[in-house]
Amino acid sequence: MTFSRLTRLMVQSKTISKHDRKIQRRTATTTPTGAILPEPEKTPFGLLSIVAAVIPGLLIGAAISKNIANFLEENELFVPSDDDDDDD
Repeated sequence: MTFSRLTRLMVQSKTISKHDRKIQRRTATTTPTGAILPEPEKTPFGLLSIVAAVIPGLLIGAAISKNIANFLEENELFVPSDDDDDDD
C-alpha cells in the first residue's frame, strides 16, 4: 500500500515537473539580465575581528570550566586522586 502511494507520487511529480520547465539561476554573482556583479568589498579588519571574537570566548570558557571544577571538588563529586602524580 505504501509502495503504491510512493510510486503514484513519483509519477505525479514527474508530470508536474515536465509542465513547469522553470530554469532556476543563481543571482548571487549575476544580475537578472546576466551581467557579472562587481567584486564585493573586503573587510579590512578581518584578522582583528577573528581575534576579538576568539580570545574572549576562550577566556570565558576557561573561567566557566574553572568554576565548575571548583564546584565539583568542593562537593566531592569529583576529586582527583594523588596516585596520578607519579612523576618522582
